Order: sequence, then C-alpha cells, then structure tokens
Amino acid sequence: MKTTLMVCSGDPEVVWNAFRMGNLMLEQMDDVTLFLNGPAVNYASMVSEAFPLTDLAKAFTLSEGVLLA
Repeated sequence: MKTTLMVCSGDPEVVWNAFRMGNLMLEQMDDVTLFLNGPAVNYASMVSEAFPLTDLAKAFTLSEGVLLA
C-alpha cells in the first residue's frame, strides 16, 4: 500500500506521532511518504528528551521512507 502522511503542526508530539506511524507502516512493508509543511518543517529544532524527532527521522529515511519538506 502507498501512503502519504501530511503534517502541518508545530506541536512536537504531533510530528513525533507521525514519524512513529510512518516507521510502523514501513515495518509492515508499506510505501510511505511523509510530507512536512509549515511549522513541521522545523522538526529538528523541536527535539527534546520526550520527543527524539531526529532519531525517528533517521530511522524513517534509512528504512526507505520518503521525507519531503
């Protein structure tokens, strides 16, 4: 299945959950594209101990997920 997730929020928890869902879908052998728009483009600046966004983004792209920003 091909899926595109679009994230337009600047809330770190929303972006974190989108990456988590994308990674879960990639584990199920789906084709996933994650499109970051608006404040979500700055996901690297939202990193905190509770929301390790760069780690999830790295896992997403290394698992052949497509990240568009």
